[in-house]
Parts: sequence; structure tokens; C-alpha cells
Amino acid sequence: MIALLRRLFGRARPALLDAGPRDAAAIAALHGAAFHRGWSEEEVDALLVERAVMAHRAILSGKFVGFIMSRRAADEAEILSVAVAHACRGRGLARELLQLHLGRLAGTGVRAVFLEVDETNRPALRLYRRAGFREVGRRPNYYAAPGAKPAAALVLRRDLG
Repeated sequence: MIALLRRLFGRARPALLDAGPRDAAAIAALHGAAFHRGWSEEEVDALLVERAVMAHRAILSGKFVGFIMSRRAADEAEILSVAVAHACRGRGLARELLQLHLGRLAGTGVRAVFLEVDETNRPALRLYRRAGFREVGRRPNYYAAPGAKPAAALVLRRDLG
């Protein structure tokens, strides 16, 4: 009976793991599904082999459902992308990936993390603001969308430690 209740009401927890070149195809596929201009597998692979790039992935029930990737430079890092599979959104997975990633970045000596986000991406803005990021700049007309006015990119920063 308890097993049945767990299956009906319990949610499986994702495994959050380091990502590497073997994940390039899955990251490219998820990135392409999440953004207007997705990354190719070759672009992702080129990033993942860089020593300064750190990436984490989320696996749920054996499926690749999310990732986060950043590039470090001295004591700063830039989050390059975060994406979660559409079917898994709204469950806190991006928050868990972000928390893990920020902790690992801090562990490598990173003191400040930056990112750019579309000003119209409300879920992402909510995620980043709740995680302690604050706006430090704006790039007007940065994100072009077919049939819509280009949106500004907000530059956000969070200090670590």
C-alpha cells in the first residue's frame, strides 16, 4: 500500500550530475527546444571540452531533463545557459541545478557570477532574483523574436561567499 501511495503521490527526485562531452547531443537538443536559436551539438561539444567551462545535468527516470553551463574567468563566471525540459518545468528543477552550480563555482574560487536574460522571460527572472541575482546592466533590443519587438537583455550579477 505504501509503495502504491508513493507511486501515485510521490515525485521522483532528479539526479544532478556533472555534464561533459558525452552529453553534447542531449544538451543541444534541449537547448534547441528551449530557445529560438539553439546550439548545435558541435557548439556544445566545443564548450564542454574547454577547461574553463563547468556544466551540470539533471536526469529524471533515466531521461535528460535539464542542464546548466557556465564559463569561468579568474574569479568570475558567466552562466551561459540553463534549460529544463518543458514537461518538467515548475517543479523547482532549475532552482536545484542553479544552487548546485553556484556552490560548485564558489568551490573553485569564483566570487561573482553574471548572466544575461531576456527581460520578458518572467520564470527565469523570478528564478534568478530569488537566487540573489541583481540587475547591473541592460542591452536594449538584444533578443529578436519573429513578429515581436526585440527585447532587452538584462545583465544580472550575484556575488558568492
